[in-house]
Amino acid sequence: MRSLGLFIYLLLPLIASAQVSCKLGTPLAEISLENLDLISFDTKDQLFASNTSGDIYLYSQEGKQLNLFSPARQGRLNQLEAGWTVNIFSFSADLQEYRILDRFLNPLAEKGFSLAEINLAKAATLGNNNVIWVWDESDLNLKSLDYLRNLIIQSQPLNLILESEDLNVSEIREFKNRLFMNVPDTGIFIFDNQGNLMRKVAATGINKLCYYKEHLLWIEEKNLMAISLSSNEIVTLAQLDNSEASYIQIGQERLAIVSKDKVSMYITPDWLKSLK
Repeated sequence: MRSLGLFIYLLLPLIASAQVSCKLGTPLAEISLENLDLISFDTKDQLFASNTSGDIYLYSQEGKQLNLFSPARQGRLNQLEAGWTVNIFSFSADLQEYRILDRFLNPLAEKGFSLAEINLAKAATLGNNNVIWVWDESDLNLKSLDYLRNLIIQSQPLNLILESEDLNVSEIREFKNRLFMNVPDTGIFIFDNQGNLMRKVAATGINKLCYYKEHLLWIEEKNLMAISLSSNEIVTLAQLDNSEASYIQIGQERLAIVSKDKVSMYITPDWLKSLK
C-alpha cells in the first residue's frame, strides 16, 4: 500500500502538468476591430461583434465580414446575444434601451424601459417566451418583462434574498432555462426560470459568462479555466499564448478569444469537446 501511495504521489505532478498542456493551436482567423467590445456566436457559428459605439458587425465562420449595423443612436452595449435560434439581442445601459434584430441585422424591435416601470436597468438578457430579464439597480429588483406587451410579469427584491445591498451586477444570461447573474466580486448566482434563487457558484473575477457543457469557462491571467456546475470542481483547461486575452465565447464548432481590438477564432479542439 505504501508503494502504491508513493506511486500516486509521484504521478500527481505529471497529471497536473498534462492537465494544462493543452493548446488552442493556430487561429482559424484573426479579426481586427477598433474599439472592440462584445462578441457572440449564433447557432451557425457566425460571429457578431460590437464596438464601444454600439455598431454590430457580422462575420462568417471563417472570419470574413458579412454585414454591419450602425444604430442612429450611438451608445455602448452591455449585452450582445446571438445564440438564440431566430433573434439577436442587444442592451445598452447608457441609452436605457434594448434592441432585437434578425439574423441579417435588420431591427425588429427597439424600446426603452421607462414605460415598463424600470428606472435604472444595469443588466438585461433575452429569455424564453417573449421575456427579457432585467436587473433594475434603482430598487435592487430582478424583473421579468414581457416585451411584446411591455408588461412586468414579476419582480424579485434581491437585496433581501442575497442578504446584500451592494450588488455590483455586471451581467445576466439565460442558459437552459436558468438565469445566471454575474457579480464579479462575489460569484455567480443561479436562478430558475421563475426568478427563484437556486444556488451560488463561488467563481469570482469572471469578465463575461461563457457556458459550455454544464461548465462555466473564463480566462484567468493566461489560463483557460472551467468550473463544473455539478461538482463545483475548478480546473485549468489550457494555457494561452496571448497575455492580453480577456474573455472567451464558444459556439457550436468555433471558439473565440477576445483581446484588445482583436478576436482570435479557433476550431473548437477535441480536448474541449470531451469536457464532461
